[in-house]
Amino acid sequence: MVFRGGRRGRPGLLGTVARTAVVAGTAKATSNAMDRRSQRKASEQQAQYDQYEQQQAPPPQQQAAPAAPPAGDDLVSKLQELGRLHQSGVLSDEEFAAAKARLLS
Repeated sequence: MVFRGGRRGRPGLLGTVARTAVVAGTAKATSNAMDRRSQRKASEQQAQYDQYEQQQAPPPQQQAAPAAPPAGDDLVSKLQELGRLHQSGVLSDEEFAAAKARLLS
């Protein structure tokens, strides 16, 4: 009778542990590779988006300082403000008349 070495049938404890380690290691390596690929792809997309935004953004324009309103408009706006304050009850009739007289003189 010829004896063969090794076990027949199911693997022993050491074989099961080794197979589990190989499967887990392969799964981890595959997962890491997929994560790196997705991160690289996301960073490429972000770079493309940033480049697109820079192309689409209008160049910054310098805004001219607003011109000072003419003195007549300033007087009119102050009188309108006084009228609003008087109508809202903040200024009494005497205060309104005095303020208006100061502006017009």
